[in-house]
Amino acid sequence: MALRRSKIFIIDTNVILHDHQCIFNFQENDVVLPITVLEELDKFKRGSDQLNYQAREFVRLLDELVKDDLFNGGLSLGPGKGKLKIETGKNFSDKLKASFREDIADHRILAITEYIKEKYPKQKVVLITKDINLRMKAKSLGLDAEDYKNDKVTNVEIFSRGVTLRDKCDDETIARLYEERYLPLENAGFETEPDANDYFIFKGMNTSALVRYDSAAKRFERVDKKSAYGIKPRNAEQTFLLNALLNPEIKLVAVTGKAGTGKTLLALAAAIAQNELYEQILLARPIVALSNRDIGFLPGDADEKIRPYMQPLFDNLTVIKHCYNPRSVEYTRIEEMEKEERLVIAALAYIRGRSLSNSYFIIDEAQNLTPHEVKTIITRAGEGTKMVFTGDLHQIDSPYLDQQSNGLAYLSDRMKGQELFAHINLIKGERSFLAELASDLL
Repeated sequence: MALRRSKIFIIDTNVILHDHQCIFNFQENDVVLPITVLEELDKFKRGSDQLNYQAREFVRLLDELVKDDLFNGGLSLGPGKGKLKIETGKNFSDKLKASFREDIADHRILAITEYIKEKYPKQKVVLITKDINLRMKAKSLGLDAEDYKNDKVTNVEIFSRGVTLRDKCDDETIARLYEERYLPLENAGFETEPDANDYFIFKGMNTSALVRYDSAAKRFERVDKKSAYGIKPRNAEQTFLLNALLNPEIKLVAVTGKAGTGKTLLALAAAIAQNELYEQILLARPIVALSNRDIGFLPGDADEKIRPYMQPLFDNLTVIKHCYNPRSVEYTRIEEMEKEERLVIAALAYIRGRSLSNSYFIIDEAQNLTPHEVKTIITRAGEGTKMVFTGDLHQIDSPYLDQQSNGLAYLSDRMKGQELFAHINLIKGERSFLAELASDLL
């Protein structure tokens, strides 16, 4: 491998399972793929989960690149890129054997990292892994180790703040909003233009108004407090969310917030309220196995296995049903939609691959998706489809995702400012005082 490169990155298996195109994201630096990683990838090639897809895609990609150079001087990854090399297994150093006695994949990767560092002392050698424990092990041996940062979000403040209050408005301006419903940007006193579909509370001395910024028309629109299929917003944040959910021009909505803020309930209520606009309403969530046990461990057929994971979604549907008498038209409509499969609640893996034209698609627990998974889902959206991603960035169950690298945060960061996108962060819990207290203190 040429010494002219500034850095050498050793790639762990979990990075490839997170992003199968990761090897192209290290600029002019060289990339080393431990032979152990290929061995681990072989175990993931079969299956329908996203991890299996990533493994297969990477193997196909590698097959297109494979030449003898991969095992010798390295193969160029393209103009302006470094080289890719596969490194065979290396003996454990005395230091590594004294620290870690087991001969496992992680330790074999550490042995290769040690070898590369000693072979190229003038270059910075960094192990890239999403496994925190492996990063700690590497650092204990004096090796540099970092997380995969290509899709990390840097601006995480948007996920902690609530309603933007603008208290520099006079009562005449707010009165104009109520009379005319709209306020041109030049009359609002903003030094810089807000992003598309930003929401504000305009507050004067004696009155206030809820508004949304329409970037296409360069004006603010007053937001009315509306209910959706029996569910009424309880605060300004929920009012803003319903406005975005009920707006057919906003095709993509990201909703963040802690448990009990009403994310999924409002999204489902808004979807049912607009059932005549869409051929089908799909509500799904990714399955994250509990206690490191796959769902195959659970008894029963496929539907019985996933039922415990889907139960919170059915609970939200039950809340909406209970807003009406069982003999009412509204209640009957929901029952008919379920029977005709116009309202479907299922595991996300079961919905992948289906046609998503003219559908209202709600993806719950989206904080457990990778950026690539979110991209895969959105790029399947056909004409007339609206997508809503909901999640709590403080309840990430995947060991290889965090608040900066999960798909929901990535989506909110990358789509911000687009006219068809809105992000709402819910702060105030409305489930109960007990739930709110537990969320804050426990």
